[in-house]
Amino acid sequence: MNSIHQLQELQLIQCSLLSDEHFVLNLTPDETAVWTSLLDAYAAGDLTDAGDISLPSSQISFQIKLDDARVWFEFNLPHGYPEDMDHKPTISVKGENITREEQERWQFIVQTKLADFNSSETQFPIYELISTHLLPLLRADREKTTSAQLELTNAVSSRQPPEAHVVPHYHALLTSHHLKAPSKRRSLQQWSSELSISGFAKVGYPGVIYAEGAQDNIEDFVANIKAMQWLALRVRFVEPVEPTGRAEEISFPRWIELEKIGEVVEEMRKRGKEQYVVEMGIGSAASLR
Repeated sequence: MNSIHQLQELQLIQCSLLSDEHFVLNLTPDETAVWTSLLDAYAAGDLTDAGDISLPSSQISFQIKLDDARVWFEFNLPHGYPEDMDHKPTISVKGENITREEQERWQFIVQTKLADFNSSETQFPIYELISTHLLPLLRADREKTTSAQLELTNAVSSRQPPEAHVVPHYHALLTSHHLKAPSKRRSLQQWSSELSISGFAKVGYPGVIYAEGAQDNIEDFVANIKAMQWLALRVRFVEPVEPTGRAEEISFPRWIELEKIGEVVEEMRKRGKEQYVVEMGIGSAASLR
């Protein structure tokens, strides 16, 4: 039997594929080796249509795949094809995560297109089927699926609340010989309001100032204080606020004034930060009991 026609069509299929399209033999390892050798020999010109070519005993089975497509096709060509169309090739639709209805729809497309070619005098019906219909349809389906997935992703993303910008939370503690001047007290009140700062000022002797807020605001607040005239002003710290470990969130007044050291310790205890003042000698451990 002259089988050159089948080899011609197989080579035509292989040579027509784009970089993301693939011809994959679907045979046992031994059968794959035999068919690969035969196809390579034909492609190299070692075989011609002048003589009879004996095909392997196994009929060739191969798959046509497209990268990232959910569907691919499996072809089985009998030895009599294509000279004798009574020996019709069989074509199966394969896929990942496709429904039965989708598989049946693709199978109907395959059979309809193949029947059209059979009724005509197309020289290479399988090649025509693959290149003219199946691969273009696969590409269209892949693009549609990709577009639908992108729309879904965008829709889900649009429903997600935007990530909140995390502003570093800082606090600062300052002490001075005294804090009595009404002008300074008014300035502290004003700056705390303008900079959204929570804290307090202990007036009298000694002066104690504590502030919590966004990093930039705390740094500006401290800079404003340092720009004023003070007696023995000391910046004890300006640093990030460490978590207190408290489950509940406590809302503190924006700015208050205190008159006694014991009140300073109590206010810091409420904030979970009493150690900051006690360890610096402001108040005493006894006042914590």
